[in-house]
Amino acid sequence: MARAIWTGVITFGLVTVPVGLYTATEDHTVHFHQLQRGTSDRIRNRRVNERTGDEVDTSDIVKGFEIGEGEYVIVEPDELDEIAPGRSQTIDISDFVDLDAIEPVYFDRTYYIAPRGKEYTKVYELLRAALAEGNKVGIATFVMRNKQYLTALRAEDKVLVLQTLHWADEVRDPGTELPELSSGRAGRGKELQMALQLVDALSGDWNPKQYHDTYQEKVRDLVKAKAEGQEIATAEAPPQATNVIDLMKVLEGSLQAARSGRGGEEQAKQKSKPAPRKTARTTAAKKTAKTPARNAPPKKAGAASARSRGSGSGGKRELQKLSKAELYQRASDQEVAGRSRMSREELIDALARSTRRRSKSAA
Repeated sequence: MARAIWTGVITFGLVTVPVGLYTATEDHTVHFHQLQRGTSDRIRNRRVNERTGDEVDTSDIVKGFEIGEGEYVIVEPDELDEIAPGRSQTIDISDFVDLDAIEPVYFDRTYYIAPRGKEYTKVYELLRAALAEGNKVGIATFVMRNKQYLTALRAEDKVLVLQTLHWADEVRDPGTELPELSSGRAGRGKELQMALQLVDALSGDWNPKQYHDTYQEKVRDLVKAKAEGQEIATAEAPPQATNVIDLMKVLEGSLQAARSGRGGEEQAKQKSKPAPRKTARTTAAKKTAKTPARNAPPKKAGAASARSRGSGSGGKRELQKLSKAELYQRASDQEVAGRSRMSREELIDALARSTRRRSKSAA
């Protein structure tokens, strides 16, 4: 059970509901310690005087704001504490605005808000339903851990979500900050129509579970392989940028591939980059991919016979209709080794081989 990181009340008008604030996300990044090369000795950061190189105790550290080269205004920690806002106990909604009116760049971190007791669920649900029906968000400020936040309170299914927002002066103007922006002249004509058709052909329902952080999976595979004394394949080179002259041809090829179910993105990548060179590591990775799945569950003879009939070219054709994310999920279900390092075509080949082996063993 998650613990509230902040407790207080939400107010809108004269209505008040006691709530708790809960972290909505967690980090799945693989974390490493820093070690000295050739040893198991941990590396620690120290606070040192830049001029003398001597270590400085925390109690002797003050803050300095530079007003000129080598000239600072010194601020003591106690002075900051004296002007810091105290912890507020109220999320006071001052305005309601359309959800679509807030540009995505303003959104920062996401939290869940829950009522602090069953007796408050009716008022809580009243606010959630009102926001959902009106497609509105409540704008409010509150203080947590000596920092003031601008927030947007919005409704999700059965829960209120609070998202901290960047202040207006924290958001950069792309027109003045970025070196190159689109003129808008390219967004017309046959190319636009072709691009719209491609977007439509690749459109589908939002399903976050079909996406995976493949880089973190590769990091875990790397750690496991090194622990076992194995090697893994290096990453493929990024595809080359599409030439404006070939844009229509690339769009047509992408659309044809998307409509045929083969995955437009993968074919477009193959057209826009040179063939990858075979290396010892790549070969090792392919050998790893050929390893049959272990501990595969037994199958019934009838099902095995049906699979046997579809495991040849027909079975492969069925696999080619799936997206890479769907192929990866199926490879995970069948425990295909080395799947996180495979391209779409390698996943298809590995799944076809796995299906044939499982069919033979079941027969």
